[in-house]
Amino acid sequence: MPRLTSYEGLNVLVTGASSGIGRLLALRMAAAGARVALVARRERELEELADEIRAGGGEATALVCDIGDREQALNTASRAVDSLGSIDVLVNNAGYGHHRRFLDWDLEGMERVMRVNFLGSLYFTKALLPAMVECGSGWLVFIASAAGRIAPADETAYAASKHAMVGLAGSLSLEVEGAGVHVLTVCPGAIRTPFFDDEALARLPAVARRQMAEPEDLVEAIIEALARGKRELTFPRWIASGYVAQALAPSFFRRQLKKHTVKDD
Repeated sequence: MPRLTSYEGLNVLVTGASSGIGRLLALRMAAAGARVALVARRERELEELADEIRAGGGEATALVCDIGDREQALNTASRAVDSLGSIDVLVNNAGYGHHRRFLDWDLEGMERVMRVNFLGSLYFTKALLPAMVECGSGWLVFIASAAGRIAPADETAYAASKHAMVGLAGSLSLEVEGAGVHVLTVCPGAIRTPFFDDEALARLPAVARRQMAEPEDLVEAIIEALARGKRELTFPRWIASGYVAQALAPSFFRRQLKKHTVKDD
């Protein structure tokens, strides 16, 4: 299993790099010697991040893109290759969603979630994976969610998009690891980032609010997982016990999940 222990001289592309987990990962990998392509919709935030990386002696390229738009995503992947020469590490991090009941969520919003979370990852992977396979080396990182393994209430479209992402990553891992490309699927729980706005926090179960993890800790866990050649990372680790409960005692697990996530409105 390929272990990513040195970023010196590697070219990394991070989607959703303008804030949160993507921003911290880009900073961390750039500080370790990687040249970083920063992809997101918000130009000002991207340029500020690129300036911060350059000020620290690193190399960064800001690429404005709506990754849910197929043409933009494929063109941006091509621009990243033109700028850096190749992509060694692709971090599919960009994410969008709401904590909202299905009946209260309009179709346009739910389609947008699927385009950004799943199709955006699909577009960039399809554009960049062939070159990795050809050269026999590369890393794909999918920042999915624990909601991609356990589907709580109030996250219908989001959970569906992350289940699709987990399925894509898992199947890809089997297909391409023999060609030297390593796939890491990351399933975080609730992380304290701008993703959780006031609306999301208001609907988030109390237990999840109390146990929100810090993004810096998640980033270090991802770096460690890549260094160890892990294929899956759930963070915090205790959440993985829910996978076991769901498999061995599905009725009990469902009652507990419903108790802690269904709100009476």
